[in-house]
Amino acid sequence: MSSLALYRRYRPESFAEVIGQEHVTDPLQQALRNNRVNHAYLFSGPRGCGKTTSARILARCLNCEQGPTPTPCGECQSCRDLARNGPGSIDVIEIDAASHGGVDDARDLREKAFFGPASSRYKIYIIDEAHMVTSAGFNALLKVVEEPPEHLKFIFATTEPEKVIGTIRSRTHHYPFRLVPPGTLREYLAEVCGKENSPVEDGVLPLVVRAGAGSVRDSMSVMDQLLAGAGDDGVTYAMATALLGYTDGSLLDSIVDAFASGDGAAAFEVVDRVIEGGNDPRRFVADLLERLRDLVILAAVPDAGEKGLIDAPADVVERMQAQASVFGAAELSRAADLVNEGLTEMRGATSPRLQVELICARVLLPAAFDDERSLQARLDRLERGASFATAGTGPGMGYVPGPEALAHAPAPVAPAVQPGAGPAAARAAVRGEAPAPAAPPAPAAAPPAPAQPTAPAAAAAAAPQPPAGAPAPAGGQRPGAWPTAAAPESGRRPGGWPTASAPGRSPAPQAAPAQAQQPSAAPAPAAEPNPGMTQGAGQVRNMWPDILEAVKNRRRFTWILLSQNAQVTGFDGTTLQIGFLNAGARDNFASSGSEDVLKQALAERFNAQWKIEAIVDPSGGAGAPPQTGGGRPAAAPPVAQRPAPAPQQQYEPRTAAAPAQQPSSAPAAEPAPPSYSAPEPPRPVAPEDDIPEADDPDLVDSALSGHDLIVRELGATVVEEFTNE
Repeated sequence: MSSLALYRRYRPESFAEVIGQEHVTDPLQQALRNNRVNHAYLFSGPRGCGKTTSARILARCLNCEQGPTPTPCGECQSCRDLARNGPGSIDVIEIDAASHGGVDDARDLREKAFFGPASSRYKIYIIDEAHMVTSAGFNALLKVVEEPPEHLKFIFATTEPEKVIGTIRSRTHHYPFRLVPPGTLREYLAEVCGKENSPVEDGVLPLVVRAGAGSVRDSMSVMDQLLAGAGDDGVTYAMATALLGYTDGSLLDSIVDAFASGDGAAAFEVVDRVIEGGNDPRRFVADLLERLRDLVILAAVPDAGEKGLIDAPADVVERMQAQASVFGAAELSRAADLVNEGLTEMRGATSPRLQVELICARVLLPAAFDDERSLQARLDRLERGASFATAGTGPGMGYVPGPEALAHAPAPVAPAVQPGAGPAAARAAVRGEAPAPAAPPAPAAAPPAPAQPTAPAAAAAAAPQPPAGAPAPAGGQRPGAWPTAAAPESGRRPGGWPTASAPGRSPAPQAAPAQAQQPSAAPAPAAEPNPGMTQGAGQVRNMWPDILEAVKNRRRFTWILLSQNAQVTGFDGTTLQIGFLNAGARDNFASSGSEDVLKQALAERFNAQWKIEAIVDPSGGAGAPPQTGGGRPAAAPPVAQRPAPAPQQQYEPRTAAAPAQQPSSAPAAEPAPPSYSAPEPPRPVAPEDDIPEADDPDLVDSALSGHDLIVRELGATVVEEFTNE
């Protein structure tokens, strides 16, 4: 095989073989057909795009014995001399202006130019790198270029036509050459590799075209280098990426996936692999910008690969289509802008790795910026999260943290999943067929009601009993009511700071035989409680401090309203029920836009799309604790139907049942340690009864409060007063 460079072995010998320059070759061929050839030409354009080659082809066409013709015969002496590996012609003189651009060289050329050609039709001067000719040299050539003899032709080739003085440019026909399109260049390289009998993998040619940057000579040089180092299996993709210094596609896929999922750990791991692998950080960022550009194009034009807008193999295009589908348009645009800005900042950077990591951090944190692009990116994430949430089925589509999310607190014992719990129980509750849990221990003075078992109740009585230490399910709730998980002991006083207690963390009451318990009335047939809904409400209570913190970062008014007046009262997987101390606080929450603020905080912090239902709950969120025993809850003994107790009775403390009320034969279970010490809340009082008597000794009308109290006790001074309208 010849040791001649690849770009020299395949240099075109006619205008038909020149690729990507039809806007130049077609007019030149037509001028040759019309025999209207000018005396001077100026070919300009980037390096390696065919300027000097076209000048040689034009000289060959002019001096062909059958010419001037657009298709040289290739058989005459002039054509053979000017062929690809020919010796050259004495009448075609090539001058390198980089070393012969002075005024003395111009004078010597002018003196020799008036001599006629030795054996050809024209004497042709090809002046390469014409921009290197000095002003004095151009001025010395001005007269001969303006009025040359009939046998004299000039062809100037340059990459910087603006440096050629205007008096010379105005006397020439200027043909600007352009970079060769990637598709055309890739097909040409594939044809050359076929002629060289060298197999090349699909992903190699796009890398060679990219390395050549549209220059045919540069691309041929890179291809020649790869072919020289290829083995028996030809040029592989791994070999090309390693030799050319490009980033492997797997690294780009990994970091794009990390951006899509917001996984900072994965993104920084990719950066570490890039640095530890010896790759150039700037080249990695440039390759990442190229990948993001392709994703932006694919997001806007799904069939960009078929239309030729993206130069990549079919499998790579398919993989990029999957990546573009998980991004929003604003996210992709913002990421590309940030990477582009970071690439500019990396020029002269002392720590390229730090720059790459900062770029990744900016892309991953749109919430850290308040510009329009970042807001649009955050909206894209919210919409993507909503689409993911709606893709699920059943009421459990909302986000409920698992045990790993509550690792900071002792995990409660999970209740056994009962048949009919979950979606079925939720639907039954909506229809008014909610299961009635057993009531708390009745006072000793209350006599037990006579038992009147029914068929369903008898079946429930035959169910397995829980351990002695397991607390009985709380009762006193109306059918279909929202389950509550906080025991009265763990409740907070109205207006106090919110607390988060895990389900089952409240002190467990002492166990008593089922015969000594007086259950509350329940609709027949009796059903088992729904531990799934109660567990969900308890877990949301554990999340409540984090939810409040997220709301605080968005709007302090909503944070104050929720932290001092609201608590979680129920959650069924899709709807979050919040109880307010009074109707005024609830109406203020609904009319002030605070509901939207809470939804946004839930979506951003927990990726949860929940409905919000605000109710009035004077108890401050206190209620019966959920079932925390390891076995099935104890079935309520069959009792006669009684009128439902008053609503106030369901908020009575569970401590009303004293140990003395238990039979001595029943072993007492040790109480569970309390999660925190909180004062026992006062017994609820009806508003109509909360009126002091006229002779109440504790009633003092002269007490100070508000502004007067602060002035007297703290010595405060009013600086400025605002009136809220």
